[in-house]
Amino acid sequence: MKNVLFVCSQNRLRSPTAEQVFSKRHDIEVESAGTNHDADNPLTHELVAWADIIFVMEKAHRNKLQKKFRSSLKGARVICLDIPDDYEFMDPELVRLLQVRVGRYL
Repeated sequence: MKNVLFVCSQNRLRSPTAEQVFSKRHDIEVESAGTNHDADNPLTHELVAWADIIFVMEKAHRNKLQKKFRSSLKGARVICLDIPDDYEFMDPELVRLLQVRVGRYL
C-alpha cells in the first residue's frame, strides 16, 4: 500500500479536496497538509517521511518542501500538479482536475 500526501498552502481547499476524493481508494493511504505555519494541518517532517508520493499543488509548495523538509524526503516522489488557488473545497472542476492529473500517477 502506498502512502500519498497532498500539499497546498493552508490545507483548507485544494489538498483536503484531494484527500477526500482519493480516500475512497483501497490501494492507497492518503493525508493532506499545508506549507504555511498557520495551515489547518501544517506539514511536518513525520508526514513527509511517511509519504511515498507527495503531490504539491504549485511549484512554490515544491520549493518549500525541498528547502524545509529535504532531510525527511528520502525516496519520496514529488509531483507538481500546477493547480492554482482558484477553487473552493470540493469544487467540481477541482475534483475533475485532480482525478485527471493525479490519476495518471496512481
